[in-house]
Amino acid sequence: MYQKDDFVQAKTGGPKMQVLRTEGDTLWCARIDDAEKKEIEIPASSVNPYREEGDFGVC
Repeated sequence: MYQKDDFVQAKTGGPKMQVLRTEGDTLWCARIDDAEKKEIEIPASSVNPYREEGDFGVC
């Protein structure tokens, strides 16, 4: 299960989000590009752990 400060992404894609708090199967997350850290309530079943794919840092 997810914990506070984990990074997740919707299974359908979208921005990287940080878990702010959890309660049962519900996560409250904020987009990392949101300076106000507006909470978004999301079912834990609708996200995956965030991971970057590709050749980052390769010139």
